Amino acid sequence: MPDLDPLWSPLQIGPAALENRVALAPMTRISATEEGHATERMVSYYEAFARGGFGLLITEGIYPDAAHGQGYLYQPGIATDDQARAWAEVVGAVHAAGAKIFAQLMHAGSQAQGNRFVDSTIGPSAVAPKGEQLGFYRGEGPYPVPAEITAEQMAEVRQAFVDAALRARDAGFDGVEIHGANGYLLDQFLTDYLNLRTDEYGGSPENRVRFAAEVCRAVRDAVGPDLAVGIRISQAKVSDHDHRWSGGPDEAEVIFSTLGATGIDFVHTTEYRATAPAFGDEGPSLAALAKQHSGVPVIANGHLDDPETAVSMLADGTADVVALGKAALANRDWPQRVRGGRPLAELDGSLLAPLADVKDWELELS
Repeated sequence: MPDLDPLWSPLQIGPAALENRVALAPMTRISATEEGHATERMVSYYEAFARGGFGLLITEGIYPDAAHGQGYLYQPGIATDDQARAWAEVVGAVHAAGAKIFAQLMHAGSQAQGNRFVDSTIGPSAVAPKGEQLGFYRGEGPYPVPAEITAEQMAEVRQAFVDAALRARDAGFDGVEIHGANGYLLDQFLTDYLNLRTDEYGGSPENRVRFAAEVCRAVRDAVGPDLAVGIRISQAKVSDHDHRWSGGPDEAEVIFSTLGATGIDFVHTTEYRATAPAFGDEGPSLAALAKQHSGVPVIANGHLDDPETAVSMLADGTADVVALGKAALANRDWPQRVRGGRPLAELDGSLLAPLADVKDWELELS
């Protein structure tokens, strides 16, 4: 067995002191009320991972505004003070169990498939995402063609992220993660076939990363030093699993160096396999490129279920924290099990079949 001690070493991410390097990855749950309020079910859900020994929990995507931000029906929001107060109960339970928790702020953009505020979507250009909406999350049929976001709307979105981050700070969160991955709005700007703009936000990688960088900088400046701020980045999307940045490692350098220069505290990369080469059959992983070019701590996510694989990314310096998804659903006490040398359970696939607001309710700590 390899030395697993790196998993248990403490780490500072901005002002947030983590007791270990194992995080709960953000996973869409759609378990909120119709009005976007966190529920007692969600309190129990997040508290279980904290009691199970995860040093950091990152929430599901939370919509930041009462406009185009929402992506799914029954998705939680932090667009109002009432929604923030509901999240405070989650935060309090997690803190009482000894873990830190970051709020993931997500604007769905053109990948929205359920929004109680508006019937339309917006994106960098009038180009629909690939593929079909997910019946799993109550979607149906192809994604609609979005309206091209205007300069005024972009300013409103930036402010929405800022306001949401301030509400997250007031609710007691230890940090915020700006969702720039998986095909949502900020990632749509990064994506060459979804972003056909001819202004300063389209064309070159420097232009396509500009909006995400502006959001990061605006949030960083607004919340001050007492809240960790980071961004999640991927190449693949909910609607396009095979997408890769056309500019390869050079584009990755532009993206990560630009984001790292905004003053954020971390970058969170998510790939199908975190250890796999980001481009082609060889070369560094996306996490390694983020670590090389951003200059900030990196959280890596993607099939790191096995402790040996997880610790390898910490040992070789390509990541500072590992984030677990399905392995965490199967083992809400994954850190305690691994540290105690106990076997890990396999995820019961039937729990992935129903709607996400009920699929994991009966999982409990063993």
